[in-house]
Amino acid sequence: MLNVIQLWFHRYFSDPQAVLLAILLLASFTILMTMSTMLAPVFVSLVLAYLLEGLVKNLQYWRVPRFLAVFLVFSTFFTFFVFIMFVLMPVLSYQLSQFVQESPHMVARGQELLKQLPERYPNFISAEQTDSLIASIRSSVKEAGQIVLSHSIAFIPAVITLIVYTVLVPLLVFFFLKDKRILLNWIVSFLPQEHTVAKKIWKEMDLQMGNYIRGKVYEIFIIGTFTYIPFAFMKLPYAPLLAVLVGLSVIIPYIGAVVVTFPVVFVAYFTWGLGSDFFWTVGIYLAIQVFDGNILVPLLFSEAVNLHPVAIIAAVLVFGGLWGFWGVFFAIPLATLVKALLRAWPRTETWNTT
Repeated sequence: MLNVIQLWFHRYFSDPQAVLLAILLLASFTILMTMSTMLAPVFVSLVLAYLLEGLVKNLQYWRVPRFLAVFLVFSTFFTFFVFIMFVLMPVLSYQLSQFVQESPHMVARGQELLKQLPERYPNFISAEQTDSLIASIRSSVKEAGQIVLSHSIAFIPAVITLIVYTVLVPLLVFFFLKDKRILLNWIVSFLPQEHTVAKKIWKEMDLQMGNYIRGKVYEIFIIGTFTYIPFAFMKLPYAPLLAVLVGLSVIIPYIGAVVVTFPVVFVAYFTWGLGSDFFWTVGIYLAIQVFDGNILVPLLFSEAVNLHPVAIIAAVLVFGGLWGFWGVFFAIPLATLVKALLRAWPRTETWNTT
């Protein structure tokens, strides 16, 4: 048994570059596990810098000097950032508070509509089933109210965190864009002179991560916009809030689309009942999901490394459990990183147990 372990260790860790990769992975994992909360603004800024780097490179392709390109892109980003923080966020916050306040009335209306179902469709649903469903809804609403109350207690720390992010994130994004080459050279200066494998993996992941983040942000924006326009046209209550939820749902593959279906159906049903407007709303939502899964995702992520759905779901569960929202957001590129590491890891091909 000891001989087998020694042979395995020799095969995968005899190369100095394999040892370097192991040290880098261990150091990165330790930092993320111990300082992820403190360094959250840095991670957010890195994500945004990756997103904007593509625009900077496009301007450089048209012979615009990098500093001018960074200034133009950052100015546009900062304007959009101010719009989100001081225009969109208050609207969403107001709609969310209105939704919480009106949810008891919506539930009451929904109960009246549910009580009418046995009369309209006696062959499909009974009065006992309706009463059981109403009791379940009441219980769920009560639990949701308790959750909202518990989270409202932590409102002040959340406001302080938001203020910190508002100040630090734009500043960090600017320096990440302006001094990208300086920062990268500083990091590389700590590595051994021979780090070919690490450099190869970094280049692959740099390309994959940048493409993934930009594609995912474009997907969120497009799906959110395509959701808001028909919802607003049909005068569905809380259309901006629902559009944001549908847009953000694309972050979690497969699971997000299923989860966000419930609030859309909830609001549509308690607004119109089982009428034509309800079925139009649900039909439009399902059409948007089909468009996202079959047209938009293949178009935006055509260069992404193919991963099996089981691997994607497992990555969402594992990395989401480790790092919450950001673990879910980066589940696919992190899974791609694992795949790239396994493929490029230096190893000794001989495996002789005699």
